[in-house]
Amino acid sequence: MRRYIWQMPHWPALRVSVARLLPLIEIVRRKQGAFQEVLEFSDIALRQQALVEATASSVVQTSAIEGEELDWDAVRSSVARRLGIDRAGLPQDDKTEGVVTMTLDATRNYDQPLNEARLFRWHADLFPRMLGQPEPDLIVGSWRQANGDPMQVVSGARGRERVHFEAPPAQDVPGEMQRFLAWFKDSRGRENGLVRAALAHLHFLTIHPFADGNGRIARAIADMALTQDEDSSDRFYSMSAQIHRERKVYYGMLERTQMSGLDVTEWAEWFIGCLGRAIDASQQVADRTRRASAFWNTHATDDLNERQRAVLQRLLGNFQGDLNLRKYIAISDAPRATAQRDLSDLVDRSILVPAGAGKATRYLLRNI
Repeated sequence: MRRYIWQMPHWPALRVSVARLLPLIEIVRRKQGAFQEVLEFSDIALRQQALVEATASSVVQTSAIEGEELDWDAVRSSVARRLGIDRAGLPQDDKTEGVVTMTLDATRNYDQPLNEARLFRWHADLFPRMLGQPEPDLIVGSWRQANGDPMQVVSGARGRERVHFEAPPAQDVPGEMQRFLAWFKDSRGRENGLVRAALAHLHFLTIHPFADGNGRIARAIADMALTQDEDSSDRFYSMSAQIHRERKVYYGMLERTQMSGLDVTEWAEWFIGCLGRAIDASQQVADRTRRASAFWNTHATDDLNERQRAVLQRLLGNFQGDLNLRKYIAISDAPRATAQRDLSDLVDRSILVPAGAGKATRYLLRNI
């Protein structure tokens, strides 16, 4: 019979080899310090934009890991408004607002206790339209029920499923969560902060206390633990974005860890390494932010229309691929002839440089 870590004697006493992890922890600590130093010498507008981009990335990518796509612009707008950086913004749907609410609550209110009521609120945030309307397999704002047992993570076609993991039975969830929440409270300041975040993520996912949404809430808990470790609510890098980039390894590591013993050093090593890579990626976000600031300083007096400004703003941000006529039309919602005139004008102004020819023409930003 398969034995998962929650079935082993002495669970949930997860342990790691701190001596093995120390060199990696020191590397990540240096990265944290260097990045914070760069931000300290940046002006407030750059810091605010970097904060919005990192937070929005966490919101979008934690959902993407679960196969849910959120609109980047809508999320960015919601985050900026919540942080008091931009009072205007796009209309928001309940799902976008819910994930933003959970993400910001975990980090901006990191000193508030993590308890059952708070977790239930987060769960309700993830499924706002179902609150008070229980479905057969999902009751929002409540631990999962016995009619969902066994709670399994599976893949594959019906009849040929592969079970990756099976969680403790629903009847054990309240007690398991009491132990988890007590550990999360008592371990702050006692455990290395990076190790504690890795253990919190794994421990919560092992219990799998909800019928759905466990991955997103586990990543919010990890972000909360990392924020507590840094004692700062400003998150300038996104673990969720890096986990999304490494999601195949992430799922493989979780599955392997669930089938191993209570020594989870390998998991903690991957998690802390992933954090280091998240910091590296955040440097690219900061570079884009500085580039955007330099661009708008250069073109502050240009009489660009709103369509052009909107497209350039996207191009200076987290834009995927190259700009072409089709993408310009999609972003600006302009008629084809108008979009062509806008692009020609930007080329004439030496803001964009055309590459290719005909339908394959793409437009690149001139080096700033």
